[in-house]
Amino acid sequence: MTWRMPAETAPHERVWMAFPRAGHTLGEDAVSAEEAYAAWAAVANAVAEFEPVVMVVDPSERDRARRMLGGEVKQVEAPLDDFWMRDIGPTFVVDDERPGVLGAVDWVFNGWGAPAWASWERDREIGGFVADEAGAERVSSLLVNEGGAIHVDGEGTVLVTETVQLDPGRNPHADKARVEAELRRTIGATRAVWLPRGLTRDYAEFGTRGHVDMVATIPSPGRLLLHAQPDPGHPDHAVLREIRAALAGQADAGGRTFEIVEIPAPPTLRDASGFVDWNYVNHLVVNGGVLACGYGDARADAVAAGILAEAYPGRRVVTVDARPILARGGGIHCVTQQQPATGGGR
Repeated sequence: MTWRMPAETAPHERVWMAFPRAGHTLGEDAVSAEEAYAAWAAVANAVAEFEPVVMVVDPSERDRARRMLGGEVKQVEAPLDDFWMRDIGPTFVVDDERPGVLGAVDWVFNGWGAPAWASWERDREIGGFVADEAGAERVSSLLVNEGGAIHVDGEGTVLVTETVQLDPGRNPHADKARVEAELRRTIGATRAVWLPRGLTRDYAEFGTRGHVDMVATIPSPGRLLLHAQPDPGHPDHAVLREIRAALAGQADAGGRTFEIVEIPAPPTLRDASGFVDWNYVNHLVVNGGVLACGYGDARADAVAAGILAEAYPGRRVVTVDARPILARGGGIHCVTQQQPATGGGR
């Protein structure tokens, strides 16, 4: 069998999410907690306008989830540590030799490199749980990896980051060749494009140390959407210059040199925790639409929405306030995981 991860633009069967629960990510007071619940629910309800959503809910949050989620959102229960479904859930794949068959890569999850603050005894089981709920064949892997650490074009290209897959806290004995071999086996990647690092804030205490879905994505084969930080007062201004230099002349699995389209960051540089990682690259493509992160800046949000509309022709761009999600370490893409359609889709 030959597994392949379809592009996010391929038809979806549904989107998976996880509902917030008490812990580091939720917040330290009632106001902060309510902000998180509302943000995750807003994303789920927005996705449900385009396609089915299944929300994994910790039993402790059963009643709250029922109150806050629209009737279109299906709920299933499983114990959770955290609630970043892109990372704790499986990566769905298809087998082109067996039409209709769905696979689910069950990566090893260790809390983004086993930091002292994280717990993952429950979250490490979610990949298998979601695979079974989806009726997918489990594709086991010994690679410590997260869904936010890869982006594909569906034709063999994968974007990865040296500080994630080669992180000693994740895969201490791995090198690029071993990682690439495993990505070929599990998601059908024949060409890995390595970014040197991720955004500055991603290396703070609660960061992932370089997830690619905060930096770049592939809207169509041969094209990259790249986060841009135009303000030299922000450390990511230099980081993005380094990343863009690393991408210069890079080609995808089909031999195409990437056309790079930049999406400028909003003008806000800092929040209470330091330099922000606000970006528009961390969006979710859904059936007929795109869910974009919004930052309360009408002009910047509109510019980004226009770039996304051009990158994904025929899809309606919907902007959701993502500031509460970014404050907790991720974006809309990080809290969602698409399940591709296997029978022709919609």
